[in-house]
Amino acid sequence: MFEQNVGLSDRAVRTLSGMFLIGLIFMAPDAPLRWLGLIGVVPLVTGIVGTCPFYMLMGKTTCPSKEEAKIR
Repeated sequence: MFEQNVGLSDRAVRTLSGMFLIGLIFMAPDAPLRWLGLIGVVPLVTGIVGTCPFYMLMGKTTCPSKEEAKIR
């Protein structure tokens, strides 16, 4: 569907930070701004899918090129 533009290390950081932010919702259920933890859905989804819409708009990618992948 979309071309992947998020590299492996970037995906790991996004997934872990998304899980952490979502986890804050459950760690502090009485906090008045706990719903802000839902922001963690964005990095979690982009980390799992491997595509970042913002990177697409900026023309950026953290994936190694096909030539670099052949060398490794």
